[in-house]
Amino acid sequence: MIHPAAIVEPGAKVDPTASIGPWSYVGAEVVIGPETIIEPHVVIRGPTYIGARNHIYQFSSVGEATPDLKYHDEPTELHIGDDNIIRENVTIHRGTIQDKGLTSIGNSNLIMAYVHIGHDSVVGDNTILVNNSALAGHVIVGDWAILSGYTLVHQFCKIGAHSFSGMGTAIGKDVPAYVTVAGSPAEAKTINAEGLRRRGFESHTIAELRRAYKIVYRQGLTLHVAIERLEKMVLETPEIGPLVESLRSSERGIVR
Repeated sequence: MIHPAAIVEPGAKVDPTASIGPWSYVGAEVVIGPETIIEPHVVIRGPTYIGARNHIYQFSSVGEATPDLKYHDEPTELHIGDDNIIRENVTIHRGTIQDKGLTSIGNSNLIMAYVHIGHDSVVGDNTILVNNSALAGHVIVGDWAILSGYTLVHQFCKIGAHSFSGMGTAIGKDVPAYVTVAGSPAEAKTINAEGLRRRGFESHTIAELRRAYKIVYRQGLTLHVAIERLEKMVLETPEIGPLVESLRSSERGIVR
């Protein structure tokens, strides 16, 4: 249902089962999927594609053009998957042609109040971005990562799957998969063992991930040598694979 006080521009495609509250604005190049709920006072500009069963709360700005000074009104996009919760006052900007021209958010994410997701960022599935956390441009956030409140992430950083940041963390380098970081600047602390337990990882697997963490962070090895040792462990514990891949793919260096 579209409330009579909502503004939906001609050209917008809104599924009949979607709901748009009063005083919300939906631009002409916006697609809204089935059973998605748009609360009052939301602004959605496009090109933006929003999937099914999302819930976007009041005063959020979704799909706005980036303030990046290199941006000159090119038709870049924002893609949002299914089953996401986007709470109050969230800002999500479209991409730039200097990257892939796309900001993307996966499925089943909880994006809490006052979060900012910058241009060209990629957020995976099942993440939690807690109040006032902010992603600069070109940030990649892996599946199941949790960024606690007021976490700041520098442009081009990669946040590994199942990683965790403490409150007020300032991240300026890549965070490997499974690693807990905290502080300003961020420092690696341990494996996100509690998060892994909650997601059903077996005790033996968590113990092996702890051992892998110590190889990277506690034995004084070069990253190249540490990766070689972890690769041997993958044969017995495949869950170490994402850690190895996050170390290999780091371009900014990892949080230490």
